Amino acid sequence: MINKLILLSVFLFLSYALWISPDFTQIAAGVSIFLFGMLSLEQGFQGFTGGTLERILRVSTDKPWKSLSFGIISTTLMQSSSLVTVITMSFLSVGILNLAAGIGIIFGANLGTTTGAWLIAGLGLKVKIASYAMPMLVVGILLIFQKHKSLKAIGSILAGMGFLFLGIHYMKEGFEAFRETLDLSAYAVSGVKGLIIFIAIGIAATVVMQSSHATMVLIITALSVQQITYDNALALAIGSNVGTTITAIIGSMSANIIGKRLALAHLLFNVMTACIAVLFLKQFTHFVDIIAEFLDIAPTDYTLKLAIFHSLFNLVGVIVMLPFTQQLVKFIEKVLKGENIGSDQPKYLNEQAMAFPDTVLVAVHQETNRLYHHAAHIVLKTLGLSSTSVYSEKNLAHLLAEQKNVVEYDVDVAYEKHIKGIYSAIIEFISQANFTWEMPQSGGLYWLRSANRHLVEAVKDSKHLQKNLLKAGHSENKFVRTEYFKIRYQIAELLREIDCFRHKAKAKEDYDVDAELSRFNRVIREQDDTMNSTIDALIREHKITSLEGSSLINDSAYMYEIKRNFIDMAETVFVIQADKIREE
Repeated sequence: MINKLILLSVFLFLSYALWISPDFTQIAAGVSIFLFGMLSLEQGFQGFTGGTLERILRVSTDKPWKSLSFGIISTTLMQSSSLVTVITMSFLSVGILNLAAGIGIIFGANLGTTTGAWLIAGLGLKVKIASYAMPMLVVGILLIFQKHKSLKAIGSILAGMGFLFLGIHYMKEGFEAFRETLDLSAYAVSGVKGLIIFIAIGIAATVVMQSSHATMVLIITALSVQQITYDNALALAIGSNVGTTITAIIGSMSANIIGKRLALAHLLFNVMTACIAVLFLKQFTHFVDIIAEFLDIAPTDYTLKLAIFHSLFNLVGVIVMLPFTQQLVKFIEKVLKGENIGSDQPKYLNEQAMAFPDTVLVAVHQETNRLYHHAAHIVLKTLGLSSTSVYSEKNLAHLLAEQKNVVEYDVDVAYEKHIKGIYSAIIEFISQANFTWEMPQSGGLYWLRSANRHLVEAVKDSKHLQKNLLKAGHSENKFVRTEYFKIRYQIAELLREIDCFRHKAKAKEDYDVDAELSRFNRVIREQDDTMNSTIDALIREHKITSLEGSSLINDSAYMYEIKRNFIDMAETVFVIQADKIREE
């Protein structure tokens, strides 16, 4: 509803402006072309996000200064703090980044976005950039129609830059023509009143365009033809900084609690930076004059002085806030407490995670890990054991001896509560992943879908197994009790070993992973052969009845399937996912 009202207001404003002056069409067209250029630029850079972005983020954000540097460099290259914010929120929502690293990137993005003002003020208004736009558009459009993904991405980047340059040209020309019809500088307001009014206008303009970069282009081009005063331009720049947080806020609406925390951090940082700029505006303008004189910038070159001011107050904001990142994290976590996500609800599958192939893969992997823990818990419960005791260093034989009889556990209820919701959400999420099978992440999703199916099958097999486990505890035949003891022991032993294997694979300890998996498979085959031979011998020697023997054979098969499903799952989730899945 809010978006519709904003859109309606924009249409009404445009209609009124065009009615006042047909020359305004050129300014509006310039803004539209510029925004379309930013969209093309973002699409181009998104073409390079698959495969390696996750690894780049991990190594580039493990320390505060690295997070800050990543934010600065990525925003400078992409010329879009909005895209960097979306990337950060997407990877944060699936657990690749922590909140402190995300905040560091946002700090850096605020600094990186100021480079756009320098490019526009220093180059865009001094050179006839429209002449450079045309070759970029021609080459870019040709490359966009190529089949190769990288060529298409490069084409989108070139076309985006061409549209950016063309948009700046039209805005500048439009303001010069518009000045003959209406002189906006006549509406300049001085003093505190003017500061507040133009900060509000800057916020509103950025909220509508959802791009502080586009707002700054408008401000600089208007300032270059004296349509606004220097003082009012400073206020507009401050307002654009606050308004740019709308991207993170809108994005956080579909994100999990961590994404919402990042949006709040972004808002707090930009509001704090704006407050610093307002409170010390005289001091900032004084330092801008000093820096301009040092850089040999003319006193009347207000566009470059605005670029200096934009960079300066953002830099001061980072210097003031960066040392208090951890305190900011604690404050935000206290204000926005964690959601109580039901065990049957997905935790990592959200719209933000759907933004990039890497985050789709990681989100499904994280959710599969959750399903594994729930499935293992249910299977152990059917054996009369708990995850806590089995994953401890206690002797398994002693644990089973202490719990001789299996207590009935409602597997159907547990499945409905802990498995079905997550499993269904994973399958739906994978089906909605909008990328082709040629992409490396598609192989990962295929294997993860299979891993989830293995977990579901293991839970269903445990339900069938439990029926006879309940009876065996009360059997008067010690041989029957012994065989069912072995079934419980072997499943619990394998789940303990898989959990140890999971930790070693995660820590990348120096051991032969393939050999360990081969050992798992060899052991369960040997155990299956041994148990079937033992059951045959017990029947032959009349130690158990043929009816008891047939039940044991069936339950031995269920045990084998449970173990095989968990091993197949472990191979995908704990090994292939980490090392091989991107080579598919």
